[in-house]
Amino acid sequence: MSDNETFTEHDWRRLLTSLGENPDRPGLIETPSRVAKAWKHWTSGYDQDPVEVLKAFEDGAEQYNELIVVRNIPVYSHCEHHLAPFFGKATVGYLPSGKIVGLSKLTRLVDIFSKRLQVQERLTIQIANALMEVLEPKAVGVVIKCRHLCMESRGIRAIGEETITSAMLGELQPNLGLRTEFLALARD
Repeated sequence: MSDNETFTEHDWRRLLTSLGENPDRPGLIETPSRVAKAWKHWTSGYDQDPVEVLKAFEDGAEQYNELIVVRNIPVYSHCEHHLAPFFGKATVGYLPSGKIVGLSKLTRLVDIFSKRLQVQERLTIQIANALMEVLEPKAVGVVIKCRHLCMESRGIRAIGEETITSAMLGELQPNLGLRTEFLALARD
């Protein structure tokens, strides 16, 4: 990205001015710097490789043949349509096929894809596909429940509504019993 394409603190000052604010008033003097740092953090997922996070190990996994599920993983993202936050919880699970990954890595995986401009549907399938590709498990399931500020604070103003998306890959698609077990484990 060239320097004239980089969004700078000057651009954030221009935004404040275009909103009718005075970027030189005491409460806003440091805002452009803070906002630039915040957006760098909120979009840091672009600089992270999910494959590196999901380094699998086989020690102890060869005997395990049941679902591994982590629930209540925090999701904080921004919708690509309005740059408004959406937030909630994810449940990620898989049925190993000889390889497992550290449980905290599932949280890291959600975080990487959440820290990109997103739509919840794509976020859900990106997490599932990454797990499927790297771990090569028998099955992967992802359920995400989020509130979207673009819906709550403007337009329809659907306060408190949750959007639920899911991705079921591998044996979770044809195997109704396994699918039912995963969804039961994913429920609050």
